[in-house]
Amino acid sequence: MSTLNEHLRVLRFTLRHMLLTPNASLLNILIIGIALSLPVGGYVLLKSVQTLGAQVAGTPQISVFLASGTGEIDKIGDKLRQHPGIKRVEFVPRDTALKKLQQSTGLADVIGGLSQNPLPDAFVIYPKDGNAAALETLRDELKTWQHFEHVQLDSAWVHKLEALLDFGRMAVAILAALLSFALIAITFNTIRLQILTRREEIEVAKLIGATDSFIRRPFLYFGLTQGLLGGITAWLLVAASLQLLNHQIGTLTQLYASNFSLQHLSPVDSLTLLGFSAYLGWLGAWFSVSQHLWQIEPR
Repeated sequence: MSTLNEHLRVLRFTLRHMLLTPNASLLNILIIGIALSLPVGGYVLLKSVQTLGAQVAGTPQISVFLASGTGEIDKIGDKLRQHPGIKRVEFVPRDTALKKLQQSTGLADVIGGLSQNPLPDAFVIYPKDGNAAALETLRDELKTWQHFEHVQLDSAWVHKLEALLDFGRMAVAILAALLSFALIAITFNTIRLQILTRREEIEVAKLIGATDSFIRRPFLYFGLTQGLLGGITAWLLVAASLQLLNHQIGTLTQLYASNFSLQHLSPVDSLTLLGFSAYLGWLGAWFSVSQHLWQIEPR
């Protein structure tokens, strides 16, 4: 209980110290918030682009054409439906496929003059996983099944979308790494200045027997609190930006009869952002205290 009270006391002291220097505290928190909002905004845009790409391209499909004279179609369909990687299966009889071809090509007279239907029976397969690698693995597996004359997968758009998303993820990761180092440096310098300003107070505390952990704790709490408040600021900046952008996108999507909108951070993503920002602040404070505190010894 005494340990909890001590931590609460240090937290109150940290908040009081921030209130005593409002300009510097607000400036640091705002800088951290703006810096964090850049990679977070990029992450949100990537998620929205991925959703939009799936809507535009539609659900990936694999077309399986049966060999001529294949029987037991119901058994083949049941086997496909039992496959763990397949979500849904549709059987397209050859007569139905021919009628659709007549309607879509405008060559009804030419097709109607054929002596026999040249199209095979087919299954249209909707996989559970839309990942390009998973689709190609499923396609290669189906090619080994009996009675399947041809298995077709149009995965070009999947590869293009994933290549674009991979590039975006790499760019966001690099930006996040660089800005994380910058935020650690900001906290490092802030704590260094605090240690130098309170040098005499620290010397007196050491003279009366204060341990390094006791002296270090307020600085660590300050870095953690500053990082957490910076994460909250980043969350608010991203939320406000998305609200403004979605208002403009709503006007545009109405013209195209679409319901697309930029997705905000999920609860898990939001907690991750706050936890990561708090950790960066704590880490910068820990580095600064570890480097400078040992240099201060009572005279």
